[in-house]
Amino acid sequence: MQEPFSVVFSLLNFLAHDWGMSRIRTAIPSSYPLRKYYLLFGYCGLMSWIFSMVFHTRDFAVTEKLDYFAAGASVMYGMYYTPIRIFRLEEDVPMKASVLRLWTIVCASLYLAHIGYLSLIRFDYTYNMAANVVVGIVQNVLWSWFSVKQYRKLKRAWAAWPSFIVAWIILAMSLELFDFPPWKGMIDAHSLWHLGTVIPTIWWYK
Repeated sequence: MQEPFSVVFSLLNFLAHDWGMSRIRTAIPSSYPLRKYYLLFGYCGLMSWIFSMVFHTRDFAVTEKLDYFAAGASVMYGMYYTPIRIFRLEEDVPMKASVLRLWTIVCASLYLAHIGYLSLIRFDYTYNMAANVVVGIVQNVLWSWFSVKQYRKLKRAWAAWPSFIVAWIILAMSLELFDFPPWKGMIDAHSLWHLGTVIPTIWWYK
């Protein structure tokens, strides 16, 4: 196992998603229209962390691509899901249904174009990082705006949770941007970034 702490911390994230999905299945009725989007968020998370564990166990060209593509899918799904939840695009209204179809096509096309570029043209690490950071920032801004709006409206502490969670994620993400040599050859900034996302994931499902 090449990077044991990255594997262990990835496993913790996998378990956080698995726990969150079990909560959704137990607490949210299947008739609730957003439930399927919540569960798909979980499945993207599970897939992402499985391939992260595989890649950090053995770094081959194929495991690297699977890790990057799965992580990209998870980030892109977050971007897809955010406007659906914030603007309630899942509601059975003709205008919203049309917007949802268009948004689905746009997000799927962007992801396929991203994968196509990395697979067929050039596996560009800088571009991949920049693309994921930009998509992540956009959804974090949307969640922060929504959180502040809801808190002002409801005056309830839980309404502010999304803004705190995305702030935590942004701080953890900075570890990816400001790397340092591995401590004892095992714990580096990337592994700590994985550790830093465990609690926000659990909090997000709550």
